[in-house]
Amino acid sequence: MHRMHAYDDDTEELARAIVAYARNRIASPQPLDRVAPAEELERRAGRTIAPEGIGWEEALRIWSEVLAPATISTDHPASVAFVPAAPTKASVLFDLVVGASSTIAAGWIDGAGAIWAENEALRWVAGLAGFPGEAGGVFVSGGSAGNLSALVTARHAAAERRGGRPARWRFAACDTVHSSVVAAARVMDVDVLEVPHDERGRLTGDGLRRTLDADGEGVFAVVASAGATNAGIVDDLAGVADACADRGLWFHVDAAYGGAALLAPSVRPLFDGVERADSFIVDPHKWLFAPYDACALIYRDPALAVAAHRQHASYLETAQAQATLDPADLAYHLTRRARGLPLWFSLATYGTDAYREAIESVLALTRATADEIRRRPELELIMEPDLSVLLFRRTGWTSDDYEGWWRRVLDAQVAFVQPTSWEGERVARLCFVNPNTTIEHVRAILGTMA
Repeated sequence: MHRMHAYDDDTEELARAIVAYARNRIASPQPLDRVAPAEELERRAGRTIAPEGIGWEEALRIWSEVLAPATISTDHPASVAFVPAAPTKASVLFDLVVGASSTIAAGWIDGAGAIWAENEALRWVAGLAGFPGEAGGVFVSGGSAGNLSALVTARHAAAERRGGRPARWRFAACDTVHSSVVAAARVMDVDVLEVPHDERGRLTGDGLRRTLDADGEGVFAVVASAGATNAGIVDDLAGVADACADRGLWFHVDAAYGGAALLAPSVRPLFDGVERADSFIVDPHKWLFAPYDACALIYRDPALAVAAHRQHASYLETAQAQATLDPADLAYHLTRRARGLPLWFSLATYGTDAYREAIESVLALTRATADEIRRRPELELIMEPDLSVLLFRRTGWTSDDYEGWWRRVLDAQVAFVQPTSWEGERVARLCFVNPNTTIEHVRAILGTMA
């Protein structure tokens, strides 16, 4: 047996060391850590890939002492930049099982058990949005892959329905849509029909109708946001659904960040209309407490996705003869990790009530933070939050002030924050997903802006 594949005494020591590292990582409070320049990492780590190898002890030392401290801990309670993560302990531990199991969850023929469990989680996600029982989907790597695959399906369905292709395909979206949607248009070589947003940055049904009436040629789909990444705003989903239904357009909802709030009674009415979408995405690695990476891509009619994505090859004929819905046929991938299993295991372990309570606690913190901002004369809330993102300004600050602020705050290990832009103005942004983030964390952050 080749030494790389043998389980010998040295491998046993490695296994114990890795398990000990993982146990310590999830059991003990971790620092935020910092950003480090490549030159520093090169100097401290040295050459790590060599013909003779450096041994696991040295490789693990370099990771622990040099590389990990230069990697932000996005699950830290004071990590409130971008859209952070807060995986449950059960999901992180089961991710070790997934990695050790060498499972390819592309087709039922060799991944039946894993796919069955993933489908349980997907049915739960679909049910949150009010999708019918025949809906189906797949876990892909992230929102970018989910949006791209849904739009490829939408275009294929439009071409089949219309019996041809226009001179140029387009889909409609608001300028506040996630950047991955625009990137998908580049990959697909289609155009984006930009719909103006309202005063809160929303795509509305009325705005969509006006834009389509003026210039709707070649449009095959509309993309709405249910929790836009920058400001956390939910579009007018019901109004957009009406406009799509009137014109026979595919309705896709990007709920990568905000879709988790479908669980929360306090904000569920914001999502009215999502049940009428043809497809939608939710990223469990964001606000559904799963480890990276996982995006749930759901189709109302998964047969349309199969028609768009199924790959044909002689070695796949036996697998594709099975009367099952294979994950490989529902997105642009073929080989895939069973990345939905950590979410399934966590849901099975803790129950969905615990998820609802955790999400409501994050929403409550967001509202408390808005109140805290209003109490501070030097700060100004830009808009009331829909979900768990807050935009606010520090009066008198320039773009350089915001840039210096986030670096000082991280250097002091107070928090990891990032500024953003709103209507051309540089402003501060906080995004909450971690139920362990407290108002004390918030006050420490806001205190650095005094």
